[in-house]
Amino acid sequence: MTEADVLRDAFAMPLTSPAFPPGPYRFVDREYLIITYRTDPAALARVVPAPLVAPDALVKYEFINMPDSTGFGRYCESGQVIPVRLGNEAGGYVYSMYLDDHPPIAAGRELWGFPKKLGAPELKVHKDTLIGTLDYSDFRVATGTMGFKHQRLDPAAVAASLGAPSFLLKIIPHVDGKPRICELVRYCLTEITVKGAWSGPGALDLHAHALAPVAALPVLEVVSAVHIVADLTLPLGSVVHDYLT
Repeated sequence: MTEADVLRDAFAMPLTSPAFPPGPYRFVDREYLIITYRTDPAALARVVPAPLVAPDALVKYEFINMPDSTGFGRYCESGQVIPVRLGNEAGGYVYSMYLDDHPPIAAGRELWGFPKKLGAPELKVHKDTLIGTLDYSDFRVATGTMGFKHQRLDPAAVAASLGAPSFLLKIIPHVDGKPRICELVRYCLTEITVKGAWSGPGALDLHAHALAPVAALPVLEVVSAVHIVADLTLPLGSVVHDYLT
């Protein structure tokens, strides 16, 4: 193998058997339960990295089923997104993510800087209730519930919300343990087709855990709950701020 061969094939690790294929990545029938809640402003200020600013003390807790995704297969994830602004642009800062499948964990961390860790999330319908759960090391850290399909939402408005910018803090260490990459990454979902979207009564219960600190942003008030089914594409991102320069 020549140096040119290495450079030609070096898009992911390991070189000879990457954990995921090149992007972009298409998702079919992606299903969301998103519960927006009000939290402690002081707790929020401790976790939102400058130059991002959180204008309101809101958090979106998400449970997401991905039954059909390019290269990743079928998996589920759960985590928190914080509504933020970067200058005049509104978007979401992805604060936490827990998944049950290795390829999207590896791709998410290596390519974009998603804060992905291994967990055991689930999203399912039980009788008249949509239920999302997250377990970490056999301990229940999050439970979200919503009345199933109570009121339809405008698909165009939902598609616009899904297509809003998202921001990630990508950190890759050098071999000496110091940061080699420390940057703010921006991406937007594209080619969005909303197949269904509903609102309904919602509730969210978070529990403290040393290694899955979702409860560090406590639930003070549930603002809304939405259920979405959509097809979409996850493209690659761009760097909007480099902390090392």
